[in-house]
Amino acid sequence: MSRPGPRDVVPDDLDAPFWDACLRAEFLVQRCGGCGRAFWPASSCPQHGAASMAWEPASGRGTVHTWTVYHHAYDRDLADEVPYVLAVIELAEGPFFHSDLVGCDPGDVRVGLPVEVVYDTVRPDVVVPRFRPRDAPGEPPTADEGKS
Repeated sequence: MSRPGPRDVVPDDLDAPFWDACLRAEFLVQRCGGCGRAFWPASSCPQHGAASMAWEPASGRGTVHTWTVYHHAYDRDLADEVPYVLAVIELAEGPFFHSDLVGCDPGDVRVGLPVEVVYDTVRPDVVVPRFRPRDAPGEPPTADEGKS
């Protein structure tokens, strides 16, 4: 069963390629063609501007930079999910990505925990990337594992 999705998942022209890629179980970041630095969310390179930016596939891997455990559901759609973990993931490509962490006990989360993306279909037209500890047993396949 899917977890509730963010209420503001409405692709706009700027981030539509990211959400379209999630429908295909692909994780994208924007990369500057001038310096090679990766960004998320869609943005402009501070040195080379927006014209040099392009979406490209990313590994979907990273580490937990910081996190918090919610013990109270501030959104009634999440009442069945508490306690749940919201984390800032430092992607392998460099940018930070805010996500919930699934597939682990909140007490097992730590700074530096290796994680990978999993895709959760919350509606037929919306797939939300979430992160889980790498090598979590009994979890659905990642995008990489799902492609063959």
